[in-house]
Amino acid sequence: MYKKYNSNKIRVMALGGLNEIGKNMTVIEYKNEIIVIDAGMSFPEDEMLGIDIVIPDITYLIKNKEKIKGIFITHGHEDHIGALPYILKSIDVPVYASKLSVGLIKVKLVEHKMEDINLNTIEPRQVIDAGSMSVEFIKNNHSIPDAFSLAIHTDQGIIYHTGDFKIDLTPIDGEVMDLHRVCELSKEGILLLMADSTNAESPGYTLSEKIVGEGLFDLFRKASKNRIIVATFASNIHRLQQIINASKRFNRKVAVSGRSMVNVVSVAKELGYLDIPEGMLIDLNDIHKYEDKEIVLITTGSQGEPMSALARMAIAEHKKVEIKQGDLIIISAHPIPGNEKLISKVINCLCEKGARVVHDEVDIHVSGHAKQEELKLIQRLAKPKFFMPIHGEYRMLKKHAELSQELGMPYQNIFIGKTGDVLELDRNGARFNGTIQTGQVLVDGLGVGDVGNIVLRDRKHLSEDGLMIVVVTISKEEGRVLAGPDVISRGFVYVRESEGLMDGAKIVLKDVLDECEKKGIKEWAYLKNSIKDNLRDYLYQKTKRNPMILPIIMEV
Repeated sequence: MYKKYNSNKIRVMALGGLNEIGKNMTVIEYKNEIIVIDAGMSFPEDEMLGIDIVIPDITYLIKNKEKIKGIFITHGHEDHIGALPYILKSIDVPVYASKLSVGLIKVKLVEHKMEDINLNTIEPRQVIDAGSMSVEFIKNNHSIPDAFSLAIHTDQGIIYHTGDFKIDLTPIDGEVMDLHRVCELSKEGILLLMADSTNAESPGYTLSEKIVGEGLFDLFRKASKNRIIVATFASNIHRLQQIINASKRFNRKVAVSGRSMVNVVSVAKELGYLDIPEGMLIDLNDIHKYEDKEIVLITTGSQGEPMSALARMAIAEHKKVEIKQGDLIIISAHPIPGNEKLISKVINCLCEKGARVVHDEVDIHVSGHAKQEELKLIQRLAKPKFFMPIHGEYRMLKKHAELSQELGMPYQNIFIGKTGDVLELDRNGARFNGTIQTGQVLVDGLGVGDVGNIVLRDRKHLSEDGLMIVVVTISKEEGRVLAGPDVISRGFVYVRESEGLMDGAKIVLKDVLDECEKKGIKEWAYLKNSIKDNLRDYLYQKTKRNPMILPIIMEV
């Protein structure tokens, strides 16, 4: 549990992003003042039936909102900004982010009908005063422009938070990571390094994004007569620019499909992060006006998401795009762990329709995260006293810790945490000291946090065994059965083919109600429990299944 701490100690607490992919959010507290780094979301796991997104539990921040100096955003990916609209409804604090990130955040806030949010646009090396701390934004490379690492300056030393990063010496926008500033910070004294662990298990160096451009050019050249459809992450703006460059080289028009893709392209083009020649971008409704060899379609759905544009094309449910024989479909993204089956299903459907699908070639996708040699380089440059791996599942954090040990970091100075763990440190030492409340808040439609474990358990039960509804009408005064019992099955058995089972269920229910009537029992709770218990036993005996049973009793 949370303990009373010495306010002269720095406290570092992750509300998300440890032992998981996504939902990144870190809290740093010093001298009774708080800064928050990122506010990300993650996608639901398979058993979270009907859930749209998952966001961090911010109970601790709500209880301490008067201490919060601001939310500092490293970059504009969903796993770093996706929870902001929900969090800003509970906590009115300033947000600091790059120009592109602010543009993407504004789109989200408009969707949530939120106005008057204190959004502040920052530049590289800009320093924001946060009371007892100051936050410096340092340029780094990732798969989206305007990505930053953060240096949190305190009188105890510097905390260097890498954000998501890679070291790309030939980035698309020409803006290389500011390694020189990292070296300067190391001379001042980095107390704690918090570094991205997503690719900690991968040896070597992450390839430059320019490699993808070469691969796309080759594929476009070979598909000189065919329509080309490219699926990628909407927020991977460097990848979008590469697709546009290849389209320009081969004199093709570009159309965009998928709501998130349309939003990102619009914002990035308006802010100058996408260079699209005049007249190249066309409306999706106009693609039929051009020959196949003149069209490139950029779409969402690289992860096989069932409602994505590419998935709807694959099952012929897209309103404006129909897959044709000979279409070249490029899936320019690696599968997120757990999405392999979804992607495979979409690819199979596309192939059945005569499309050629390219999805596993090395040169059509590169990661935006640093691999082992880059992680080692950052640690060598930063020379931190303490190290905390972040952004990854446990095995990734563990491997990153092992890499750190290989570089000479003492084991006792490495801290592999869980969400909610409180790392307490100053220039003299560091240790885990207690926990704060954390967890997952599930978003289902407009409901935030109103779906918990009990509701998910019921949904799982319904999905596996179905539902039996029992409707009975009884006399209010005498407790006598006036109508029913009627039995309705949903997702359990097909009634027309199970008349014997249903008739038997009605006999069991009638016996239960007759027994209760003889005993003069009128309490609804007793009647409902008797109905559920006896019907459950009967159905299990006959089918070896346990549907959810919902008794409905009406009094007249």
